[in-house]
Amino acid sequence: MSKLLYSATMSLDGYIAGPRGDMSWLSEHLGAVDVDVEALMAEIGALLIGRRTYDGDDPNAGTDSAGAFGGRWAGSSVVLTHRPPATDTPGVTFRTDLHEAVQAAKDAADGRYVNILGADVARQCHAAGLLDEVLVFVVPVLLGDGTRLYEQPGGERVRLEAVPGRPGYWFRVVR
Repeated sequence: MSKLLYSATMSLDGYIAGPRGDMSWLSEHLGAVDVDVEALMAEIGALLIGRRTYDGDDPNAGTDSAGAFGGRWAGSSVVLTHRPPATDTPGVTFRTDLHEAVQAAKDAADGRYVNILGADVARQCHAAGLLDEVLVFVVPVLLGDGTRLYEQPGGERVRLEAVPGRPGYWFRVVR
């Protein structure tokens, strides 16, 4: 059964995007993360992406590396949005309901991970009791403002436990 994995590269002060979704800061740090991207992608069967992330500021836009995982992602993508486009996009499914989006991504993942891209979608998945694991790569920069890795107004505590032998900071959500 597919698990939901929220993964992100984060600044030391806790931001995954700068002000107004700016991702340009990430370009200079892409090589700083010690991870076998191909091995990680082999464990992922589908992406569940928030609309802001899908429409966002790709640090590799206009290059061969544009898109998820430095342009190497070629699998299924499901975008959770209130504004589905009028025309289809090859390889991308749009859903307006969280549970339908998660199910579509799990069906596409075929037992592998569904990788969540987008802080708000990750927060919604956690609130619905659907988030299984979190993977964070920390890079040496302080952004000072932007989109936090996880933000829950009112401050609900989320208990995590480390998953040993995994890259980055990989945690299981404790239920």
